[in-house]
Amino acid sequence: MYHSSLFESTSINCIPFRNRLMVAPMTRISASETGVPGKKMQDYYTRFAQGGFGTIITEGIYIDQAWSQTYAFQPGIVNEEQTSGWKNIVEKAHKAGARVIAQLIHAGALSQKNIYRPDSVGPSAVKPKGHQLEFYYGSGEYRTPVALTEEQIRDIISSFADSAGRAISNAGFDGVEIHAANGYLLDQFLTDYTNQRTDEWGGNLENRLAITLEIIRAVRSKIGAGKVLGVRISQGKVNDFHHKWKEGEAGAMTIFGLLASAGVDYIHVTEYKSWLPAFEGGKKSLVEIAREAVPDTIIIANGGLDNGEMAEKLLGMGADFV
Repeated sequence: MYHSSLFESTSINCIPFRNRLMVAPMTRISASETGVPGKKMQDYYTRFAQGGFGTIITEGIYIDQAWSQTYAFQPGIVNEEQTSGWKNIVEKAHKAGARVIAQLIHAGALSQKNIYRPDSVGPSAVKPKGHQLEFYYGSGEYRTPVALTEEQIRDIISSFADSAGRAISNAGFDGVEIHAANGYLLDQFLTDYTNQRTDEWGGNLENRLAITLEIIRAVRSKIGAGKVLGVRISQGKVNDFHHKWKEGEAGAMTIFGLLASAGVDYIHVTEYKSWLPAFEGGKKSLVEIAREAVPDTIIIANGGLDNGEMAEKLLGMGADFV
């Protein structure tokens, strides 16, 4: 069945998009060992563009030669060879009519195959729940991370901004997405039990979100006002699937409001089944809460949208893209 609303053209930050269908960011671990995107990745992304998707959000791209790499064979954007590989992918997708957004990630405590450093870091020295992902070449329990210093936090903020600059200026991406979801570093700061800091980066909800807000502002300053800037946010994690924000719906409203105020063009909300109530005893999905909290911000919905009917349902619940 043809679902007309999914194929409406629209825009983000005055940049036109041919439809409301986006390729979700999905870890592929198909770069070279040194993080360089090659022909396999070119073919993979080009097929989506040729198939009609209006936008591609890339898999998570690591941002430094320190602790940000998450998995073996993950692509980075920290040197000329990596950036050039991404440029080839973006050019091919553009020729097929699609926009391409670079998702930037820092693994934090969930790093399991980092070619640059043998250890891991996090907001606090708290061992992550669960086990490393075997299908991404991990094994056993996660290591206990070393708590980040103030100087290291500032370096991470700068690395996000510098990588965003390379993505836009050198690789030709249409925008960048800051990965603050799914249990990785920025989500570790947001999550109450992984962030036990007592300084300005820990404690209340606003402080736990502060590093993400600082990164948003730094990236915006680097890429300028005319490029797309988004953030991905979630409750569940790859290592703690059923986690819920302890502040509930009121906390979610606060999170969405702060993210929008920091300067993003869109908020990318991901849940396992994105149409279900976000909190026990509640009636609203996370998409609906986000739409209520930030009525003027673009909302992207992700999670379980396996057919046109479900995708259109989320548009009806307040999403602008799926």
